[in-house]
Amino acid sequence: MIRIAPEGRLFIAIAWTILVVLGLLHWWWIAALWLPVAVWTIVFFRDPVREGPRGEDLIIAPADGVVVSVIPVDEPAFIGSTATRVSIFMNVVNVHVNRYPASGRLRYRRYSKGAFGHAMAEKASTTNEQCSIGIETSRGRLLVRQIAGSVARRIVTDHPEGTEVRQGERMGMIRFGSRVDLFAPRSIDVLVKEGDKTKAGLTVVARWSNA
Repeated sequence: MIRIAPEGRLFIAIAWTILVVLGLLHWWWIAALWLPVAVWTIVFFRDPVREGPRGEDLIIAPADGVVVSVIPVDEPAFIGSTATRVSIFMNVVNVHVNRYPASGRLRYRRYSKGAFGHAMAEKASTTNEQCSIGIETSRGRLLVRQIAGSVARRIVTDHPEGTEVRQGERMGMIRFGSRVDLFAPRSIDVLVKEGDKTKAGLTVVARWSNA
């Protein structure tokens, strides 16, 4: 059985109710056109169990998608210095449930309203609507930023500041296709490069250098 994120239940119910009504009305050609949309709602909101590598020395991907950049950037809000930013772009068929890259306590949470520009653009990390989550881990600080895109209009972040979270645990999700940035100290050993595909809770994107 496919596990579904709770945020998707209403959308799936509406999509499949419309399909049933079209069938009852014998509007077969319209139903045939609508069927891919109904199936897509299940694909988009699926929430598979992710049991991958775990450990204090590992930093796990927070999102499914493709790595679009790995660059040094200033991150004064939580890291407090120059950081390595790994940006992961999610398309409309990726799993959109985001997961914590490491265990620790949430020390920072900021939601910022902004634009809904193309999420792959460099400026999206600062100008688009977003939610930033800072995690104090046993090895150092990490920041995860959920970024809305031109289609995404709803960012869901599950836990308030002060919560103890576990590596691989659900962090939230973004509807409907966007980007997640992971910020870490420059001293980490990055294990992915631009063009690599990631899966939240499974792909090891970096290791702490003092491991």
